[in-house]
Amino acid sequence: QVQLVESGGGLVQPGGSLRLSCVASTNNFNTYTMGWYRQAPGKQRDLVATITRGGSTNYADSVKGRFTISRDNAKNTVYLQMNGLKPEDTAVYLCKAQKIITDITYWGQGTQVTVSS
Repeated sequence: QVQLVESGGGLVQPGGSLRLSCVASTNNFNTYTMGWYRQAPGKQRDLVATITRGGSTNYADSVKGRFTISRDNAKNTVYLQMNGLKPEDTAVYLCKAQKIITDITYWGQGTQVTVSS
């Protein structure tokens, strides 16, 4: 069982920035593809960004050019740098870990991001 703990959410004005962190409790962090997803009230959970163990990234069109996903395998941590935040970015942001080969998946509890003036 892998525990994922997110942090870094909060209230920010439009145009502002936040950096989310997700720490994984595993000794094999580099065997997981990591991702950030988000879910707004009454809406489905959507992909924000993913990063493979080799560092290849993938982004939702709505965040390209504004958000950057990165990982530090030595710290078992994945980050999401969010710049140019918009009110429509308001959601609970969840961290996901997906094991290579087996595709076993773990989710964090989420961190709230609210973009409002």
